[in-house]
Amino acid sequence: MLRKLDKYLVINIALLGIVSSVFIHSTVTVFPQYGVSNHGMKQAIFYVISFMVLLIMTNVDFSIWMKFRWYIYTLFLVLLLILFLAPASMTSNPNGIIREVNAAVSWFFLPGFALQPSEFMKFALILVFAAEIEKHNKKYSMQDMKTDVWLLIKLFIILAPVAFLVYKQPDTGMVVLYLAILAPMIYLSGIQRKILIFFAAIPTAIIGFVVTCYFFFHDFYQEKLLGSLSGHQISRINGWLHPFEFLDSSYQTRLGIMAIGTGQFEGKGYLGNTVYTPEKHTDFIFTTIAEEMGFLGGAFVLVLMFSLIYRIILITMQAETRMSAMIGASIATLFAFQIFQNIGMTMGLLPVTGITLPFISYGGSSLISNIMLISLVCLIKQSYDGLFFKSDTKE
Repeated sequence: MLRKLDKYLVINIALLGIVSSVFIHSTVTVFPQYGVSNHGMKQAIFYVISFMVLLIMTNVDFSIWMKFRWYIYTLFLVLLLILFLAPASMTSNPNGIIREVNAAVSWFFLPGFALQPSEFMKFALILVFAAEIEKHNKKYSMQDMKTDVWLLIKLFIILAPVAFLVYKQPDTGMVVLYLAILAPMIYLSGIQRKILIFFAAIPTAIIGFVVTCYFFFHDFYQEKLLGSLSGHQISRINGWLHPFEFLDSSYQTRLGIMAIGTGQFEGKGYLGNTVYTPEKHTDFIFTTIAEEMGFLGGAFVLVLMFSLIYRIILITMQAETRMSAMIGASIATLFAFQIFQNIGMTMGLLPVTGITLPFISYGGSSLISNIMLISLVCLIKQSYDGLFFKSDTKE
């Protein structure tokens, strides 16, 4: 069973697991207001469970996962729908199975574990997107503008209900991650480049329009553009762009910058983090690492992160089928975007979102879902190692 794993990925993730457990323990020990003081031990247990999941999943033929892709997708879509339809009387119960946390309804609270369906939906979407693109390309061997547009329509039909339900939780960051999964698949699907240029031009034009309005038409920006967003989203944008004007909105950002800055080059030492930052053991775990270990510790974590991505890219480049290449590329892109967004927001370079730092932030759902993606990478490697890999996507 062990030989079906990629040893470099396993070693890399094991090192990240040590870093995660150690600094989560430090955070909750110094700041007991985060809740349970054994979060570091729980994270270590989550890593043991995740390793078992990795062993099991990499010893199941890839064709099995593809065969059940729609069942997996439907399961998590139903769970998202249940969260969306949960009445306020249920979500307001502090001891309920479904409850509101940080103004979001995103979890099922089970004994010892909080299940976040939107995290596991990443795995389902990767399987479904890859299989549908593969089936489409087999059906339309001669691709033209019409068939390419039809492929894009099918992909967005798959994504739309998921994105809507997650956006309404609200969790805009997770929706962006779904787009990060889809983008490299579309690029590698073989559709015409002029369509890719058109779709790339849309977000570029939108960003350019917003930036122009911000600098030259500030009243229109404030009243029309920001006015169309929710209060929660407006607060985060103002806290990002004007951290010293909107003090309440930028509270978390300013404390994150302070924690990282006070760590300086060598840090304050283990258990030496003194700057309290909300969600410091989850979304803002990087601030603990940078504060206690300084620039050296933060750089070490980045090296581990990008060596993981580099290994995924190396495996993907040797993939034998377009479908496996799309899967590997989407996973590498997803992790790269998560790392960039999470660390960027802790430094005030990007707006604060609910995006976690892969394999470091506290949370069983995030960790196990990421390990499930790593299992797909191991299955890709098995395809050219001659172990087993069947790309049959028949129903």
